[in-house]
Amino acid sequence: MIATPIRVLIGDDHRIVREGLKQVLADAPEVQVLAEAQSGSEVLERVLALGGASGLDVVLLDIAMPGRDGLDVLQALRKDWPGLPVLMLSTYPEKQYAVRCIKLGAAGYLNKSADADDMVAAVRKVAGGGVYVTPATAEALATAMGSSATGKSGPEALSHREYQVFRLLTAGHSVTEIGAQLNLAANTVSTYRARILEKTGSKNDVELALFAERHGRSSNL
Repeated sequence: MIATPIRVLIGDDHRIVREGLKQVLADAPEVQVLAEAQSGSEVLERVLALGGASGLDVVLLDIAMPGRDGLDVLQALRKDWPGLPVLMLSTYPEKQYAVRCIKLGAAGYLNKSADADDMVAAVRKVAGGGVYVTPATAEALATAMGSSATGKSGPEALSHREYQVFRLLTAGHSVTEIGAQLNLAANTVSTYRARILEKTGSKNDVELALFAERHGRSSNL
């Protein structure tokens, strides 16, 4: 039985985004935003303080969080509170992140530019135990399954940590910057970079950037 109201925590590092989400959800009388957080660690702290799934019905979680990013936080939430639905939010297109999020246990993936009605519908569906999948996400999942069946390589071939490094490399961050953000030694990041180049068939960062463009990553995201 779904609790009434639907109790939501919003995790996003941009205040204007959090305020916008709260305004959208305020139009749904059965939805109540109980808490908000501006970093990955703070999301976990707030969920713990609220009692996990006993005190919350849905976590709206941004992927690009400072410190521990949304994918790391998603994994931690799924491990500690498997019954708590997590709806991932991002400015990135579905074919870049949706498949990875769903595989990691997210109850849905939604672009931040989605219509207000879609946002509310997604919250309602995941709170009720369902999985919210847009047509674009469904297409991305089908493509990923097809690639796996034919043995083709793509971003989905990368491990979780490799994908984090891949995302930051293609966003123009240096090995040192990536190490600081992910709390890794620079030589460890370099090792991940070498694995990423090998798995993607890229010889250098320029080819890696071209690979990312072909697989749906826009350099301006």
